[in-house]
Amino acid sequence: MMTDAIFGGVNAAVLTPMHADLSVDLDRMAAHCRWLLANGCNGLGILGTTGEANSLGVAERIAVMEGLVERGIPADVLLPGTGTPALTDTVLLTRRAAELGCRGALLLPPFFYKNPSEDGLVAYFSEVAQRIGGAIRLFLYHFPAQSAVPVTVPMLARLHHAFPGVFKGVKDSSGDFANTSAYVEAFAADGFEVYCGDDAALQALLRIGGAGCITAASNVGSAVSARVYANWNSAEGAAAQVTLAAIRKAVTSAPLIPGLKSLIARNTGDSAWTTVRPPHLPLAADAAARLAAAFDACGLTLAAA
Repeated sequence: MMTDAIFGGVNAAVLTPMHADLSVDLDRMAAHCRWLLANGCNGLGILGTTGEANSLGVAERIAVMEGLVERGIPADVLLPGTGTPALTDTVLLTRRAAELGCRGALLLPPFFYKNPSEDGLVAYFSEVAQRIGGAIRLFLYHFPAQSAVPVTVPMLARLHHAFPGVFKGVKDSSGDFANTSAYVEAFAADGFEVYCGDDAALQALLRIGGAGCITAASNVGSAVSARVYANWNSAEGAAAQVTLAAIRKAVTSAPLIPGLKSLIARNTGDSAWTTVRPPHLPLAADAAARLAAAFDACGLTLAAA
């Protein structure tokens, strides 16, 4: 396990609650962030896939970063998603994250144009790095099922060596542990941080020198993830990993974002949590009941919010 990673440990891919008019509910979001930090999370991956970031405009994303810091969430635990298809928007968001005191930003590749060349991607990320000027560490986000633009080992190697210490890590949401392992093998010895997006892979990643996880299921399973992280090389950690994999399976049995919001609504007693921004839709009552039953079968009782 990597012991000196900036975001080492458990990072939730934080949900973004919405008001009835579909605007971001910063008070609820800050409260959820505080609950996560009190229940096993070391860091908070805001404005990612689970946070509906690509359904939010640039001004809204800046308002989320600013609003959480204004509400007392420490900037140094925030890992905001700032990658967009537009270079200038990516730079604007990443600069604002740095100005607020965030230590890292998570960047999707520019995902609208498909099959970009490696040279084109390196040029894009090089421009970001040069315009940011080393103010914040950059973490790349490999999620080919959504972006259709992979973050490959050769591309990472070029960036890692061209900008030492700037490109600091990667989140792998491919679900392919061989790919995750390839990142560790190629870069971990140089202090490059590898995070899994699949809760089921957490203990295995820690065992080969990974840094931790950035996951959707941590919105409800962070306490179990923390037990895996703290006991990564023991039978206790292995037992916790079995529970964590079951939680992951349960929450992915329904549409992920509406499903997680329904579980938070149930735990908080706050039905406003079920609001999602289209094209996502709230779970129907029967689907929410099935998800709740599957989650309860994992044996985890959530701490009161």
